[in-house]
Amino acid sequence: MKKSSFKPFVATIAACVLICLLSANVTLASIINYKKDLSGVTFRLDKGLMYLRICKPDIIEVKYTILEAMPQKNSLVVDNPFTIKTPFSVTENGGIVKIKTSRLVISIDKATNAITYKNLQGNIIAAESGSNKTMKAATIVGIDTYNCNTQFNSPADEALFGLGCHPEDSLSINYKGRDQKLEIKYMTGAIPVLLSTKGYGLMWDNYAASDFHGAQDGNTKFEYSSESGKMVDYYFFYGPDFDQIINLYRITTGKAPMFGKWAFGLFQSQDRYKNQSEILTVKDNYRQKHIPVDVVVQDWYWWSPLPIGSHVMDHHNYPDPKAMIDELHKANMHAMISIWPLYGDGTNNFDAMKRKGFLTTVKWDNFVTHTFDTYYDAHNPKARELYWDQARDSIVKRYGWDAWWVDQCEPDNGSLLDERRKVVFSVGKGIDYFNTYSLEHSKGIYQGWRRDIPNKRVFCLIRQSFAGEQRNSAVLWSSDISSTFYSLRNQVPQGINACVSGIPYWTSDIGGYMSRVSKDGIPDWTLPQYRELFTRWFQFGTFCPIMRIHGKGERALFSKNWDENTRAVLLKYDKLRYRLLPYIYSLAGKTTLDNYTMMRSLAFDFRTDPNVYSIPDQYMFGPAFLVNPVTKQLYSGANASAGETTRKVYLPANTKWFDFWTGESRDGGQTIDAPSPIDVMPLFVKAGSVIPMGPNVEYATQNPSGAIELRIYPGADGSFKYYEDENDGYNYEKGKYATFTFKWNDKLKQLSISDRKGSFAGMQTKHLFHVVLVKPGHGVSGDVTEKADKTVSYSGKAISVKL
Repeated sequence: MKKSSFKPFVATIAACVLICLLSANVTLASIINYKKDLSGVTFRLDKGLMYLRICKPDIIEVKYTILEAMPQKNSLVVDNPFTIKTPFSVTENGGIVKIKTSRLVISIDKATNAITYKNLQGNIIAAESGSNKTMKAATIVGIDTYNCNTQFNSPADEALFGLGCHPEDSLSINYKGRDQKLEIKYMTGAIPVLLSTKGYGLMWDNYAASDFHGAQDGNTKFEYSSESGKMVDYYFFYGPDFDQIINLYRITTGKAPMFGKWAFGLFQSQDRYKNQSEILTVKDNYRQKHIPVDVVVQDWYWWSPLPIGSHVMDHHNYPDPKAMIDELHKANMHAMISIWPLYGDGTNNFDAMKRKGFLTTVKWDNFVTHTFDTYYDAHNPKARELYWDQARDSIVKRYGWDAWWVDQCEPDNGSLLDERRKVVFSVGKGIDYFNTYSLEHSKGIYQGWRRDIPNKRVFCLIRQSFAGEQRNSAVLWSSDISSTFYSLRNQVPQGINACVSGIPYWTSDIGGYMSRVSKDGIPDWTLPQYRELFTRWFQFGTFCPIMRIHGKGERALFSKNWDENTRAVLLKYDKLRYRLLPYIYSLAGKTTLDNYTMMRSLAFDFRTDPNVYSIPDQYMFGPAFLVNPVTKQLYSGANASAGETTRKVYLPANTKWFDFWTGESRDGGQTIDAPSPIDVMPLFVKAGSVIPMGPNVEYATQNPSGAIELRIYPGADGSFKYYEDENDGYNYEKGKYATFTFKWNDKLKQLSISDRKGSFAGMQTKHLFHVVLVKPGHGVSGDVTEKADKTVSYSGKAISVKL
């Protein structure tokens, strides 16, 4: 053990910092001594303790408390015990303790305990500020606790992304210089994960309501403050690339499992289908009109007239739910149902929960039945088990549902947030678990499904997510958003930042959930302005990880609400989505196997280009597509007279870009006015991209032996790994999948396909590739290219062809 005493004047600068901080009533804890163990270093402070755990060479956990002993904690977010020890060294020089790994040098100032993270070349990656970590006693709704804060220096040229999905927030893309509340409630979320263009990520392992302050001290610092906790606890991830940061986050919190291939097709939903006949009519209309779709959704109140939580489908409206789902399955459709974590009084399920003490004091004001319905304790593993058992036996497994819509899981008790703070869960007071209800609720669903329905992949559509929720097969959707262009504009940065936060699958209600100006909340979809809104939203949805139509009013693609011009545009993008499924499903495989991110902030691929930092409405979809949703009303209503028919698109620097619709190429590093007629969402493809496009199909798994059009965008070398498996079930976890890689050598104009790796039952042993070298007018739009430049028959052995 090494000992040292506090030295108030280590250097002139340090003295000035201390004087300023003390004058601001900030009490700093200095290091008295420290001790290394196999996992990290414990620092005894003049007030409290600090522990740095070296989880991996580039993952560091920091704990700090003013209490006499470090609190014991069972993390709800981190599921990696990091039992394999990481080599590191500890040295001291001039009042600085240095911890060195194979990727980082971590300096701890003994006078202030402030931590600085550097790369091996000595360049600063991130640094806690002089006031760094603090705890302050507080009393909130009668509960004695501590406010827990961390503060970091933030250089002027830094950009910050993440922090989850906040559906009504019009500003959240770059958090540099702005604040964000992080408390999960109706219409707002919280994922305490932040990524910096300086090459690092942070995750705060605190579950209380929190705040991010991005403009501290003249926008030179940012601060994360949680209203309750017994210690500061955060994780530092060093990339420097965003893909590596997200990889480290998922190594820490869990991988995102595969969804069935069907989940990447179109979801058809409405608030709400009221009976079995309506659902089967939706099925018939889609299939008879040959419109691609994969999922039909049963929204809420299928349990009426019984109370919520009864899990009984009314026999009058649903005379045979199993037969209904069987009919969907025969038509190669899947079925999702909305089941809530609530119980109305007077049912057997309510009574069973109540007898075991599994109900909470948190209530939902049910505006339909005018009752106060009760949330169960999702933090209690036994309560989660009983909840799953009830839903499994009454609904999910009994009838054969394929997916679970996890609605109302904030929990939503309106404005009575203090009641959520005061509630007593099995693990402690609600103030300390304010943001983790949905995480624990989806955990119970995922674990029960995996055990009891083992051959069907879990799919949970969830209204609010927290860090780690990706491991529960959760898709975050942006809640009950309005049917307005303003709301559409907000969704783009929300999707981007949700995915930067480590949650790879995000979606929104295409068209918005409801109108907040009409009396019944139903938009009039026959009006030109609503048709334009839906068209633009549908174009955006085509390039989201999950594509869902949902909301009030009939908006299925076969609906008579659409005129034929509108329908033609919608079908154009629906068919494009299905043609891109080989590309999208391969990205899903990469998401699970390599911890990839499909919907990508421009900072993933262009982190060193400062021009991308504050663009709220452009993103990459996989490695190839630059997506640029049109979120202004151009052709209907008062705005139509303005004559605007383009949108600004920044083409990131240091690469060439191809217009997907025309094949024309442009240099990067410039902003253009991209033509945006109603049938065109500006879409550009990065030079060097290799994109597999399947045949025209009506559901995701149709025609697996169909020819693949392989589009190559010249101008740079490139590659793409193709992934395929059984399309459902979990045999991929046992290695039952196959991959092969396309490589394009631009100088030689040569395409190479690698040996196939792996196999699985039912695998297509041969693929036919129609290779298309894109140029103006050739290999463009979503249509099948009539004449390929080369046709390649691939049987799993490496092959090369020149074009």
